[in-house]
Amino acid sequence: MGRKASEQRARVVTALDQLRHQLGLALGSAANARIAAETELAKLELEQRIVRAGIDRSAGDPAIAEQAGDPAMSGVLSWLDTVRRQFYTEWGDGPNRLRELVAASAPGPAGRPPGDWLGRVGSYSGVTTPELWRIGSATVDGSSAGQTAGVELTFDVAVPLLGESHISITSAPPGATTQPRASVDALVENLLTRVLSTFEPGAVRVHLWDVGQLTAVLPNFYALGRTSALTVHDPTRLVDLLDELAGHIRRIHAYTMQAGHTSLQSMRKATGKRVEPWRIAVLYGNGEPLQPEQLRDLKRVASGALAAGISLVLVDVPTALGGSVESISLIDERRAVCSMTGTDLVVQLDPPLPGGQVNRAAARIAEALIAKQGGPRSFADLLPAELGQEHSGRELRAPVGFYEGEAVEVVIGDASPHVLIGGPSGSGKTNFLYSMLGSLTARYSPDELALYLLDFKEGVSFAGLAPGRKDASWLPHARLVGVNVNTDREFGLALLRFLADELRRRSAAAKDHEVTNLAELREQDPEGHWPRIVAVIDEFQYLFAGRDTVTALATSLLEDIARRGRSQGIHLVLASQDVAGIEAFWGKPAVFEQCTLRIAMPKARRVLAEANQAAVAAPRWHAVINHDSGVAHGNQLAHIPDASAKGVFPGLQQRLWERYASGHQQPRLFDGAHAPLLEEATAFTSLVPVARPRALLGQSIDVAEVAQGVELSGAPGRNVAVLGTATKEAVSILDSATRSLANQFRQGDVEFVLTCLVESCEPAVNELADWLATTGHKVEVVPGSDLPARVSALAGDLGSGAIRRMLVLYGADAALPALEQKAPGQQSGLDHLRALLKQGPSNGLHVIGWWRGTARLKDTLGFGGTDDIGAWAALDVQGNELSPFSAGQVVHWSPRSGRALFFDRSTHASPEVIIPFHRPEAEEHDD
Repeated sequence: MGRKASEQRARVVTALDQLRHQLGLALGSAANARIAAETELAKLELEQRIVRAGIDRSAGDPAIAEQAGDPAMSGVLSWLDTVRRQFYTEWGDGPNRLRELVAASAPGPAGRPPGDWLGRVGSYSGVTTPELWRIGSATVDGSSAGQTAGVELTFDVAVPLLGESHISITSAPPGATTQPRASVDALVENLLTRVLSTFEPGAVRVHLWDVGQLTAVLPNFYALGRTSALTVHDPTRLVDLLDELAGHIRRIHAYTMQAGHTSLQSMRKATGKRVEPWRIAVLYGNGEPLQPEQLRDLKRVASGALAAGISLVLVDVPTALGGSVESISLIDERRAVCSMTGTDLVVQLDPPLPGGQVNRAAARIAEALIAKQGGPRSFADLLPAELGQEHSGRELRAPVGFYEGEAVEVVIGDASPHVLIGGPSGSGKTNFLYSMLGSLTARYSPDELALYLLDFKEGVSFAGLAPGRKDASWLPHARLVGVNVNTDREFGLALLRFLADELRRRSAAAKDHEVTNLAELREQDPEGHWPRIVAVIDEFQYLFAGRDTVTALATSLLEDIARRGRSQGIHLVLASQDVAGIEAFWGKPAVFEQCTLRIAMPKARRVLAEANQAAVAAPRWHAVINHDSGVAHGNQLAHIPDASAKGVFPGLQQRLWERYASGHQQPRLFDGAHAPLLEEATAFTSLVPVARPRALLGQSIDVAEVAQGVELSGAPGRNVAVLGTATKEAVSILDSATRSLANQFRQGDVEFVLTCLVESCEPAVNELADWLATTGHKVEVVPGSDLPARVSALAGDLGSGAIRRMLVLYGADAALPALEQKAPGQQSGLDHLRALLKQGPSNGLHVIGWWRGTARLKDTLGFGGTDDIGAWAALDVQGNELSPFSAGQVVHWSPRSGRALFFDRSTHASPEVIIPFHRPEAEEHDD
């Protein structure tokens, strides 16, 4: 045990000795490191003292000499001398290089002496800008550049501004007893004058705000106050200026991002166009902090302003701005320090510009801007130099007016898919539509843009866009022109159905090509025909004038097209005098939310956002253009040229027609004030003999020119009834039915039996009989007194296999008294007529009759005979009277002149409105 304990103790002692040795080594190393660190720190402190005093002057400082005499410090002076020699080599030409840099980056008025440019109007377009703007100069001793000591070397000092940086100016150092306002004004005036004298008038807009002054803010610029180049803002309403700037930022950010650019400056460089002016906002504070809300808004503006082409110049506004900021702090009235040169160099500010010369220069710029803007621009100024050079794959873009000489555009595309236009009567809404349509059609060919134009108000606003008697030209982009349709709401519904069908067709094609929008579809299917479609519906509120099926269907279709049309290039332009009373959209904002492009004519209400009253103050012949759903920051006021004056738009249309007409069909014209002529209808002129003829009754109210008729086959009930007391329309329907049938039979294959029981119709019946005879058909005109006997004979001839017959009855109800008479034990003429109605179609005989009331038709048919009339056209008959002839469904119909409600139980789910054909001869007889 003793030996083991001794060995264990020996091991412990050895371990402790080793630990002491290691600790000694560590402590020694730490002591050496500390000595080295202290020595290095002493060297750095010595270096700082020598640099502050100057290498040459430091030898005369006893404290520095004593410290430098320490052997450990012996290398400091030699090392600094080596560094100085190297610096002199690099900086020897520093001032000259700075002068060259400023000269290259600040050309013209941006950097040249005032005598070279002050009073001249600038010429820069604003697409490119100087990078720097001179504020003064700085001087260094020659010794700092490796040259002779005592020789002063001067170089220019300039700061970045437009699109590059904000500027923060402090007017006096802390503790100063005076605020040198004149020096600050001179500095700001120098900068602004250089900027305004560099660019062409209108390319830069200046905003002035001074917390302490209502007027007299940079008074030498006040000549610009009568133009948009300068705006002085209310000192108590900083929030208004910040809201305005924020609105510009949002609007500019929206369309630069949509165009694939990160800033307005990059968009300018890429497109070579100045689409927006530069803006400089000068804010004079008083050295006191802004209110928290103002400060928050100012920082928000500053963070996005540069990308939107807005630079802030803050004077005595203590805050830290977002984004790039250069600072200028005045030392006294003529000297300052600037962040561009550092705090060790003093900047000698340029002397104030002569006030009188600045005033005259501002006046010349103002005069040049007014001259550039000129008087009201003409419609011709909207048009491009060459027609049809733009492509609509991504969007439609065209100027519609001018603001202070600059074009104001509308953009219709994915971001602003639909347009809402409002303005009271006489406000220029129609003229605006013509300006917009003219500008679009001049830029885009008919293969790029297709127009569907519909005007619900009484008038012919768009009629001239289709060929007419006086002018054979037409607008090649127009596919459909509808005018005077204020009573034909069904036509608006038909247009929406057409657009919905086209939307489905395009969506299916996009799905097949695995794309999501029109631009991609056109890229994947270059051989396809996919123009952008613009459907203009003027006074669109008429679509929703009633609480009926038309309103319900139109509302549903319009919402669907508004929601999904954007991606497939289908755009709505909805115009109205007043959108306030459209009950169909109460609680259904889907359509209006999609109309992000709002056009408000003077005095228009409820078109822009509720708080946006810009249209109320808009002058005549102007419009407020807003691409941001009517929010105030999106307002752009534009003067709209006179496009509706005689010969103005037709002149453009003639040029377009001559260029494109040969390769495009003329538009379909639907004029609700004129009934279609039978002999001009394609459906009539194309008729040929067929086994199952159709009796044409009228024209469908549809986008395509479609005639509605009744197929007279051998099926039961293939007879036609015309109902109502409207003689003119009833005669027209019977006439067109008979003539159309005649053109579908060969001579000798059909016999027409005509009976007129209304005296006023006899001329028309005789004329029809003469026409049938001249075409080689058999025709018999039966006097009313002979009708019972002739009906009985026809009934007796059923099933004989004889020639096909058409029994045409004018005023059939007038024959009821005679038809009801019968001899004892024999059937009456009415019995025989009922037999013809029931059994005739299967035996080649059809009745086409006119009854002047539904009750009289019921009397003719008898109990349970309604199935014998398979088709009917109702004129001045109320809808509730027609239910027995419509399979019991409720019929919504209020009679209107020149229209009929048509129902064919074999083809229709519900009745539809048609326009009876008219013939010129029938018109002459009626007169």
